[in-house]
Amino acid sequence: MLIGIISDTHDNLPMIKKAVKKLNEENVALVLHAGDYISPFVIPKFKALNAKLIGVFGNNDGDHEFLKKRFSETENCEVRGRFAEVNAEGFKIALLHGDETELLNALIKCGGFDAVVHGHSHANVSGRIGKTLIVNPGEACGYLTGKATIALLDTTKREAKIVELNL
Repeated sequence: MLIGIISDTHDNLPMIKKAVKKLNEENVALVLHAGDYISPFVIPKFKALNAKLIGVFGNNDGDHEFLKKRFSETENCEVRGRFAEVNAEGFKIALLHGDETELLNALIKCGGFDAVVHGHSHANVSGRIGKTLIVNPGEACGYLTGKATIALLDTTKREAKIVELNL
């Protein structure tokens, strides 16, 4: 299964549009968003995805209740709070924003997940600690690093790659 991973969109509508386009071009079966959408008006932009989106909240997300409302109104999109355990055809994924460093490190070290997916740092990472794949897609917004990135996770190959979007 090919899973698209996105994080830290920070209200950047043009980059969200580019990310959605790229994820659709890659024919992903599922999209995971590791938080920091920021405002509720961005959520309907994910309606254009050809795959289901599962997201979690980030530390900069504002009105959680209004964000939840927008998610409930947007077909094929759901937000699960600050943490989600996702089972993708037997591939077990921990999804969180990553601002709680101690929790993030505990999830990585526990060995209970095939992959731990997070955002927050705006730095893209695709690596492994033991058997656990760690994926941070970087920032889709491109604000801090000057590079807008997402990630593609292949559960069959058990590997992820970072994909740069044109700013």
